[in-house]
Amino acid sequence: MPNVNFTLNGKQISVPYEPGMHALEFLREQCGIVSAKNGCAPEGTCGCCLVLVDGRPALSCLRKPEQLEGHEVTTLEGLPEEMRRVLGEAFVLEGGVQCGFCTPGIVVRASSLLKNGQASSRESIQKALDGHLCRCTGYSRIIDAIQTAGEAWNDHHEMPRSEPRHHFYFGEQYGLKRNPEMMPKGDGSGIGASLSRLGGMKQVMGDKPFVDDMRAPGMLYGGMVLTPYPRAKVLAIDSSEALAMPGTVRVFTAADVPGQRGTGMAYPDLPIFVAVGETTCCVGDFVAMVVADTQFHARQAADKVKVDYEVLPPLTDPFEALKPGATQVHPAGNMYEHGNLIDTTAFSRGDVEAAFATAPHVIEETFRTQPIEPAFLEPEACLALPQGKGVKVHAESQGSAYDQQQIAKILNVPLEEVEIALVASGGGFGAKEELSIQGQTALAAYLLQRPVKTTLTRKQSTQHHVKRHPMTLHYKVAADAEGHLLAVKARIVGDAGGYAGTSGKCLLRAACHSCGPYRVPSVDIESRAVYTNNPTSGAMRGFGTNQAHFAMEGIMDILAERIGVDGYDIRERNILNPGDAFATGQIMRPSVRGLRETLAAVKGFYKSSKYAGLACGIKSTGIGNGTVDGGHIKIRVVQGGRLQVLNGYTEMGQGVYTATQQAVCEETNVPPEKVDVIWDQEMGSKCGETWASRATTLSCAAAQRAARKLAADLKQAPLDDLVGREYTGDYECDFTAKVGTPESRKNPNTHLTFSYSTQVVILDENGRLERVIAAHDVGRAINPRLCAEQMEGGIHMGLGYALSENFPSTNGVPNSLLLRDLGIPRAKETPQIDVILIEVPDEVGGYGSKGVGEIGCVATAGAVASALYSYDKIRRFRLPMDDAPAAAPLLPKSRRQLVAAD
Repeated sequence: MPNVNFTLNGKQISVPYEPGMHALEFLREQCGIVSAKNGCAPEGTCGCCLVLVDGRPALSCLRKPEQLEGHEVTTLEGLPEEMRRVLGEAFVLEGGVQCGFCTPGIVVRASSLLKNGQASSRESIQKALDGHLCRCTGYSRIIDAIQTAGEAWNDHHEMPRSEPRHHFYFGEQYGLKRNPEMMPKGDGSGIGASLSRLGGMKQVMGDKPFVDDMRAPGMLYGGMVLTPYPRAKVLAIDSSEALAMPGTVRVFTAADVPGQRGTGMAYPDLPIFVAVGETTCCVGDFVAMVVADTQFHARQAADKVKVDYEVLPPLTDPFEALKPGATQVHPAGNMYEHGNLIDTTAFSRGDVEAAFATAPHVIEETFRTQPIEPAFLEPEACLALPQGKGVKVHAESQGSAYDQQQIAKILNVPLEEVEIALVASGGGFGAKEELSIQGQTALAAYLLQRPVKTTLTRKQSTQHHVKRHPMTLHYKVAADAEGHLLAVKARIVGDAGGYAGTSGKCLLRAACHSCGPYRVPSVDIESRAVYTNNPTSGAMRGFGTNQAHFAMEGIMDILAERIGVDGYDIRERNILNPGDAFATGQIMRPSVRGLRETLAAVKGFYKSSKYAGLACGIKSTGIGNGTVDGGHIKIRVVQGGRLQVLNGYTEMGQGVYTATQQAVCEETNVPPEKVDVIWDQEMGSKCGETWASRATTLSCAAAQRAARKLAADLKQAPLDDLVGREYTGDYECDFTAKVGTPESRKNPNTHLTFSYSTQVVILDENGRLERVIAAHDVGRAINPRLCAEQMEGGIHMGLGYALSENFPSTNGVPNSLLLRDLGIPRAKETPQIDVILIEVPDEVGGYGSKGVGEIGCVATAGAVASALYSYDKIRRFRLPMDDAPAAAPLLPKSRRQLVAAD
């Protein structure tokens, strides 16, 4: 191999490289650099791989190793220590980091701005961030962090403030006040305080490893082979050319699996490899895996695996899929007794037909929503090591217990022979709930008795993992002369794509939330999840509720116009009150008054704006529907007066570990710097998957119970005398029933609890996004800053969903797998977002907290549609609303001409 002679972080080195590598691969695989992340290489869209070349920012995935010859390369590891400190402190202070995957690249960009004196203007920072994507934050706090770092750099390197720039979380700037009972106690490290994110400095500096940053002695690498066809019979797999490639060790196919190939949360319909003789169900299917001595060799060899197919016509319309005689996506059998219909949710109460017959207002419309790509910036990765008679698997999954169970079945080994080690996750948003490459990687390590690491490329990741469900929602709604809702009849069809996954549960949530946060005496609701050969759909932030809200909020706006009132007034007279029935029949508890408080908080903004839209949202916390939701915590007292808090939920940037830390500090008065929160497999097996906005609510309730036991002992002895003791806390909710079942008629409590929101979207004179004001009832803000961060990120995602994001396919094949074509809003396209936290403590969960992870994006599309109508008087029934002036700046170049042509 040829060598590159260059200076890396101040040291002159000569390092060999493989011809064909890009510079990011070279830096990571050959030079051991881990701060530069691979989010989309070699596309150059996400900015995660940014380094300095001769002091100038450069995307390393767009350069070749030989282009570094004779140059000076500086990565985040090589920045001056004082600059690292200033940037790290600023990002932690301002909340400019969540999952942390994109952050190191942004920090390198920020270092250049600081050095060149360009960190004072928000406009110049926004422009500089145009080469970066962040899926978590909504960008505003990143800009704040760079501005604060710039001020510190110019002022003797000292932080210019102890509070973040935007530290008004409760509408103080608008004359609102936080309830004094919600204020933090004591030293401000417990519940209600904006404590700095646990481990935030490590995340900012790129020192917290993700799976792809990990190494093991003797490690091999996996390269995956996906099918290009949504429906094709596999006739033969020829691996001879791949085996002849340099460094190839083995090629794995379905024939190598010793146990069960099928995986899936609801049904084991997703094979880890499609076998010869079987038919692919979507383009996300894997057919083979190459294992080689380097990642570069594994991927090159994977391209040489030859697969012969009989290409078959794909089934891409869910309504056609439901017709008698339709092509069956999966072969007939017990698992598929209903053909292409995966699941149906149906329930009713009252008499909708009688309401339609007599109501003065009946509205009937059909709404359609699109598939969108979750676009978490860390592609799926897994490291598996042989251990005893089984394996140890390092993963960034949202469901460790599920991973363990499925891998044990794949390897045909006892459950206890599979150990899961959870690693930091670079975003998930629901799409990392199912197995991706954990099973294949564990198989390779188990059979080869060598450590194996597999990381998907960005294109493979996008091709494989689930999308937000495209849905068709037909609504018929009745109201009286004053606009009070009388009846809702909804028929919802969701395109599940090739595999069931969580589609049944997502369509269940769509049905449950089909009436939005409104009081409706009579309902008749049905939702269906349907197989097609389109890319697989699954969980994504909101879990089916976003689609239903877009439809119901659109109905509310039409109703308001018919009776001659505005969007605020129609909602004010219909929102749920204590004692009212939710769509499923669940009787709302007193804490639902938080919904009315969110509406009241934004009244003035909506009423006083020329072009504004308003929408309300409700999102269940927890899984509910007959399942047990639980939080489980163990506290260990260790040497040095420290506590280890063991949690089973996944930290994905949402701040669950920080919130857990605060609960322990609240009850024990142990300072936060003495409290470590770590993931634990035993707790993970009890907690289950990290989804449904439940992790913080349940973890804090469990931590409260465990910490109170410790606090009782601390009254009798100092912490040092308690070393070795453990304190457990368990909090379980088992009082729900699945909607539509006989049990739910007796016990209509279908959900653990709910969170609420009202959002106002304001447009400028040109119909472009100007501002979003979002009032959210979070029950109790465990950490107000982290709550606000979650809301801002959710709103940013909701704006993209409303206006620009799409993942179109033609005959089941995605039109593009490029990150740049997804339509994700960037920093300069993101409007001002003002969050107002409302605190109406809940009757369930830790300290009265309600879920915050998903509610941020539930109402956004409806609010945008309402604002657009106020501007151009066009009713829009389809997402994305990319024909609107507000969408134009957000659309990727590849779609602007198509929209113009339409």
